[in-house]
Amino acid sequence: MQLDHSFTVPADPDDAWKLFHDLGRVAPCMPGAVLDTLDGDAFTGRVKVKIGAVQMSYRGEGTVTRDEAARSMHLDLSGSETRGAGTASATVTATLTAGADGTRVHVRTDLDITGRPAQFGRGIMTEVGDRLVQQFAGRLEDLLRDGVPGPEGIASTAPAPFPAEPEAVDLGAAALPVLLRKAAVPAAAVLAAVVLIRVLRGRSRG
Repeated sequence: MQLDHSFTVPADPDDAWKLFHDLGRVAPCMPGAVLDTLDGDAFTGRVKVKIGAVQMSYRGEGTVTRDEAARSMHLDLSGSETRGAGTASATVTATLTAGADGTRVHVRTDLDITGRPAQFGRGIMTEVGDRLVQQFAGRLEDLLRDGVPGPEGIASTAPAPFPAEPEAVDLGAAALPVLLRKAAVPAAAVLAAVVLIRVLRGRSRG
């Protein structure tokens, strides 16, 4: 499944690119995710999501490679449920370009997922991804706004220690509008069938 998202950060491309080199500061901006270890361009971490009352936790690892000339970074990610048989793997490519209001970040994700989230399908996963990316972009903007310019010209704040447990991101809330839209046509068909049956029964009794 291929997903495409874009957002803008309020910084020029050089400064934004320097910030994206610092996974220790950027990764905590992703809702529901925490880093456990970070060793150069390799890392491990956890993601927690919930759909209604059901929570799922994933533990995984990843590596990042960068194309300095193109201001593009490529992540290879893989993980599995800590209490379940579901798995997830993804290759994510983020490319930074100059925009009117700062730096435009285009993210392309090739996602392969099994287990309960797989039932959502591409439409719902795109909707969920849009909302998560918006939250991620908002946190990056806060990071840039609250930081103090460092010697290299980018916001510099002391990195927070990695939390012991990630805060679950509610995918159910994000997916609900799409689920309702997808359910509208079947629901209308069922309602029409019920009305038709009642009409036919009324005629037969008459």
